[in-house]
Amino acid sequence: MTTVLLVRHGLTALTGPVLAGRTPGVDLDERGRTQAAAVAQRLAGVAVQAIVSSPLERCVQTAEFIAKERDVTVETDARLIECGYGDWTGQEINKLAKDPLWKVVQAHPSAVTFPGEGGEAMRDAQVRAVDAVRSWNTKLGPDAIWVACSHADIIKSVVADALGMHLDAFQRIVIDPCSVTVISYTALRPFVVRVNDTGTDLATLLKPPAKGRRSRAKAASSDAVVGGGAGAK
Repeated sequence: MTTVLLVRHGLTALTGPVLAGRTPGVDLDERGRTQAAAVAQRLAGVAVQAIVSSPLERCVQTAEFIAKERDVTVETDARLIECGYGDWTGQEINKLAKDPLWKVVQAHPSAVTFPGEGGEAMRDAQVRAVDAVRSWNTKLGPDAIWVACSHADIIKSVVADALGMHLDAFQRIVIDPCSVTVISYTALRPFVVRVNDTGTDLATLLKPPAKGRRSRAKAASSDAVVGGGAGAK
């Protein structure tokens, strides 16, 4: 049984308000470095055989925190890179939510190909991400435990595949910054062991909203944030 620990990168200055996508030079900010150090500490007792990362800086930097103090070198795999959002890259999320394509991304993502140069079909992003995980599983062997550091939509697509869930339902999955998602692959089927594990006190996730405040964001909370957002506040 091969087990992959899917880790989303830590926060950057763009995470949440802007869809960073494949924008180069987006580094972890102070919050993100703190998150990466914390997830590295949480994984300190896990004997991992490999640490593989999306080539984007924010993922490599997160992976390097996990690799520190280990005799493991971070390797990159382009198949784990963020979805190619094309013309949506670098745009504010609030602006994108007004685009007619947003509703399709929410309800029928398997039909979406992002517009413009570098725009990728979401179904193609899932295929290459799942291929990356399964090929590393084969390479590392049936008893391996390894880390894949990637992006929210990519991790969500891998989880959907492991659950036998259609891509059109993957927006029901939440993947926060520096969360850990654990999937064990057997010869017959994958087992999803953990999803979006941040090690936080559940009270922080379930606190009631402030009285008398119902912002537009709250009213639209049934939408998934493309790119994954900044996590629970």
